[in-house]
Amino acid sequence: MDLAWLGLTELKAMLDDGRLSSVELTDSLLARIARAEPHLHACVEIYADAARALARAADQARSAGLPRSPLHGIPVLLKDLLDIEGRVCTLGSQRNLNRIATQTAATVERLLAAGMIPLGKTHMTEFAFGGWGTNQWMGTPHNPWDLATQRVPGGSSSGTGVAIAAGYAPVGIGSDTGGSVRIPSAFNGLTGLKVTFGRISLHGTGLLSWTLDSIGPMARNVADCALVLDALAGADHRDPGTLSQPLEQFHRDPRAVRGLRLALPEASQLPAFMDPGVIAAWQAAAKVFESLGVQVVSTRLPEWYFDLSVPAGRIIASEAFALHGAYVHDPAVPLGDAVRKRILAAEAFGPGDYAQELRTMAERRRLMADWFEGCDAVLLPTVAIPAMPVAQVEEASPIPGYLTRPANYLGLCALAQPGGLVHGLPASIQIVGKPYAERTVLSLGQAFEAATGFARQRPALDGLGLS
Repeated sequence: MDLAWLGLTELKAMLDDGRLSSVELTDSLLARIARAEPHLHACVEIYADAARALARAADQARSAGLPRSPLHGIPVLLKDLLDIEGRVCTLGSQRNLNRIATQTAATVERLLAAGMIPLGKTHMTEFAFGGWGTNQWMGTPHNPWDLATQRVPGGSSSGTGVAIAAGYAPVGIGSDTGGSVRIPSAFNGLTGLKVTFGRISLHGTGLLSWTLDSIGPMARNVADCALVLDALAGADHRDPGTLSQPLEQFHRDPRAVRGLRLALPEASQLPAFMDPGVIAAWQAAAKVFESLGVQVVSTRLPEWYFDLSVPAGRIIASEAFALHGAYVHDPAVPLGDAVRKRILAAEAFGPGDYAQELRTMAERRRLMADWFEGCDAVLLPTVAIPAMPVAQVEEASPIPGYLTRPANYLGLCALAQPGGLVHGLPASIQIVGKPYAERTVLSLGQAFEAATGFARQRPALDGLGLS
């Protein structure tokens, strides 16, 4: 049995009944990383010694019969914007190669409390500001679905997307400000959850936009995302945004999907740059949901919905400038050209523009809440195209985040998951839900996954000597 492709529930069962130890699992995944990493370039740093020490401790706790979470003794990979006290955290920037964290992110604290084993940190777009997943100074991870041609990994959680798709670990952590969990999940054939803002604490997380940022799991199936969300969701006094969320369990009690109302927008509302194969996969997904007893309702989204990528970008740029403005003009600071340009775009905004954007966003959120009264979720493609070659990327293109940014702007949750293959590359659907409706989108996603089997499709890695 190839341990690299097992999910969290399967690994837990093997660990519990003694067929597998955490040390064996950790050693197996570290060996896989060592073999693939020279080609895929997904990781910034591997914590081999610390991971093996945690694995030994996990096995000892299991042998002693101590209480354990469902995630106990299972490895995880972390996007390199999550602080771990005493370790380097770069936020994807060469400028931060010597930045030593003085605190530990709440996400890491909760994963460790659940008994998970961090294997290391993954590459990302610089400052999490970009959807293609490229990184001029730190290097761009190689999408494993095409070993011959380097294709975009999706950003900004590029390394996590590549690593989980290549079997480095069963689950990884990304962040999503305008699609940065969902876009790399789409391009790499993964399942990724963008949670409602405030569902998971941002304490100790390198921010891009304190108004729109969220942390989310990336995995190879829906149930694994739900298990990780169970560990991460909850109030944290260090992040006041988390204090108003409802307390829920996401893995144990999925909703019945029969009778749920799933809005299917008119195809004419989608952008002109949609790949026809992606549209066909999205429309086929709607038929699958109908076969499951879901009420698929043809409708139109608010006419401004797909224009929201622009105001979302203004908010992100304004807040990024507030965070990085002290050095963004300095040519001696090694910032990527595209990221520097995105941050400097904030200088074009006039006095009061940022405040007006926030006011307009609040109003649009109220209007969207009214629109949502007629349905439980919306079905959309995640990204308009399959992964393109890195050499063809236009950094200013709106394509990667065009279909994902509206959910961040409107304060919604969303699940991206595999919708089949187009031109031999992953296509992805996106289930967008109301604020704090993660349980609904996870339940719909789990039903779709079981009906299709798309989540079991994997890249061919025999060129790396891997199965």
